[in-house]
Amino acid sequence: MTQHVFPAQARRTFAAAYPASPVKFEHQLLDHPLLSIDALADLAAALPDGEIEYNPGELPIGIAPEDVPEATLGVVETIRNIGQSGSWVALKRIEQVPAYHDLLHDVLGELSDIVTPRTGEMLTLEGFVFITSPGSVTPFHFDPEHNILLQVMGEKTMTLFPVEDEDLLGAEAHELFHLGKRHRNLPWRDEFAAKGLPIQIKAGEAIHVPVKAPHWVKNGAFPSISLSITWRSEWTYAEADARAFNHMLRRIGLHPMSPGPFPAQNRAKALAWRALRKFGRAA
Repeated sequence: MTQHVFPAQARRTFAAAYPASPVKFEHQLLDHPLLSIDALADLAAALPDGEIEYNPGELPIGIAPEDVPEATLGVVETIRNIGQSGSWVALKRIEQVPAYHDLLHDVLGELSDIVTPRTGEMLTLEGFVFITSPGSVTPFHFDPEHNILLQVMGEKTMTLFPVEDEDLLGAEAHELFHLGKRHRNLPWRDEFAAKGLPIQIKAGEAIHVPVKAPHWVKNGAFPSISLSITWRSEWTYAEADARAFNHMLRRIGLHPMSPGPFPAQNRAKALAWRALRKFGRAA
């Protein structure tokens, strides 16, 4: 790309917040040809079926994954008619298609000088595109990656919640998630609402979403396209492995302390879990 995606002020704003705080800043990725409706319909046709998630968009904030109704249209038709289809579409790991791989690496490359000194090398770079109908809701959930959500078309409001508040998400839920035994969607209670921080973004704006910050998203009155650029770090992998080790300790009757938030490295528990896994003793 010949033009920087993140202008100087956006970089300063991101740098002041990374990695622990949510923040809004500007981007210059509007009108990119790979992010048009037609291009994304073609992308959906090119991706493996397992990398596509789509369903009706009129959902409650909290819903169990098994209760999400199935879509009635095919994904390509859903995307091309997103203004009327009443749907929420996620195209996952778009970097499997070469042009999107280049886009993802170019955009994240602009931030590596800020990210690397704080959380280490950017690992497992992945991109996700969300195409959503007016008024659609992405239910309450969390994600294990460092994440920046760039709004390309339309607008939406993301409501974020404190990462370390175990009233929202208990330690065992973290542990089961990292062991692949829990879906990302979280149970919702109305009293959680007071703890949320709503951030509205329109086309040309982005949100930094801290690792595993619970959040839910409400789309605005027009169709929306958002690009989520994500990466992992040794810190996120150590936190995940420490959570898995804690689960093993809990199973033998202990009550382990939760891993520390950044900048705590959680190295001892992470190394212990990795050793157990290497020798086939992790369960």
